[in-house]
Amino acid sequence: MKKQYKHILFLLLILGVNQLLFAQEKIQSPLSLGKIESYNMNVTYDKTSHLIFPSNIRYVDLGSDFIIAEKAEDAENVLRIKAAVKDFEPETNFSVITNDGQFYNFNVYYSPYPENLSFNLSKMQNELNNTIENNIHFAELGEESLLTTDLILENIYKKNKSMIKHIGAAKYGIQFILKSIYHDEGKYYFHVEIKNRSNVPFEIDFIHFKIADKKLVKRSVIQNQLLNPLRTYQALETVKGKSIGRYIYVLDQFTLSDHQALFIEIFEKNGGRHQTLQLDNAELIDAKLITDIKVNF
Repeated sequence: MKKQYKHILFLLLILGVNQLLFAQEKIQSPLSLGKIESYNMNVTYDKTSHLIFPSNIRYVDLGSDFIIAEKAEDAENVLRIKAAVKDFEPETNFSVITNDGQFYNFNVYYSPYPENLSFNLSKMQNELNNTIENNIHFAELGEESLLTTDLILENIYKKNKSMIKHIGAAKYGIQFILKSIYHDEGKYYFHVEIKNRSNVPFEIDFIHFKIADKKLVKRSVIQNQLLNPLRTYQALETVKGKSIGRYIYVLDQFTLSDHQALFIEIFEKNGGRHQTLQLDNAELIDAKLITDIKVNF
């Protein structure tokens, strides 16, 4: 009788352990669906490895002191990495976030003679762009992911709709117009166009989005409030002669009082063909919703 009782207890114990393991497996399985694959690479002490990313590097985190890394001077998308100590083991890792919102993770192993020292990650970008789970949310974009923002920008650019006909400036062979304003999730999307009718290239120095008092704008800078674009799409530095350049700027939502205006100013590098657009609050509150261009995600 005692033996039977022990057998029953043993069977119950086995069943209990199996149920616990099964429960743990069920808990872990949803997390495994969001797993980000790591990329393996070898580093050494006497040589430097280079990683060329498709976009500028925004963040780097090293898993241990076994490795050192830094962005290359004057090359924001190139990361230099090497071993800080010889023959470290086991492996370590590092992670990188780039300005296009992609997350990369690398497992790093020590090798006295690495087969490759330089890697171009452009091929990896095509794979990562198809996985929304890899897309990072930047604080300045709020709840909108960078992938969603870039899709919106791409659709606005491709549709190329001229929805505003009355805001523009033209002189010295340069025409500067506002084509459209869209609104989505607390953000404005300003679509502007520069048409260079001259033979001389128009080199862009910088662009200002400025809120200023309508009456004081020409006499005082005290009342000026500069707005920094959160993101820019197709920001070319030069509009060649007899050609057109189009740009889209993303700004945080804002409104104007009756005596204020938004001035969009573009300045020519080493030149005087500056252009200015003026918008009132009526144009801002009349911004079209992103759904109006039927963005498909």
